[in-house]
Amino acid sequence: MASVMLDRYDRQILDALQDDATVPLRELAERVHLSVATCQRRIAQLRASGVLLKQVAIVDRSKVGRALTVFVSVELAAQNDALLRQFELTMQAEPEVMACYEIAGEADFLLIVTATSMEAYHAFTRRLFSSDNNVRNFKSNFAMHCAKFETKVPLYLPGEAG
Repeated sequence: MASVMLDRYDRQILDALQDDATVPLRELAERVHLSVATCQRRIAQLRASGVLLKQVAIVDRSKVGRALTVFVSVELAAQNDALLRQFELTMQAEPEVMACYEIAGEADFLLIVTATSMEAYHAFTRRLFSSDNNVRNFKSNFAMHCAKFETKVPLYLPGEAG
């Protein structure tokens, strides 16, 4: 997938929105030294090009009862394009799956899963990693502590002014 060329204004807009997606358009335009209309047009272009995927609120999982975070390596029993896509579609439909990466190495996929309890996670694995879903093996690594969780993508090269 080719990257989109971003100029200084695009990076400034994206940087500001990553810090606070609720910033009023007028304030954002002032911050990046553009007119409101130009800023609005650039945001629309960033959405249309797929650079700006969505604007969301980040929730503290532990404060809403989903304190268990699990990194799950999944090895499929068989692989072909249709089976890989089917697994991805199944994971996309599961609200407990926060991320699903196809990876190279021993496993085929790496998932980030949240659960309310060990019992809930056990039920999740029984339901999703049965032979019905083409899973040969899975390994669970349980997060003990999170020292850093960031959603902000760095947009500047080292030494480049922001």
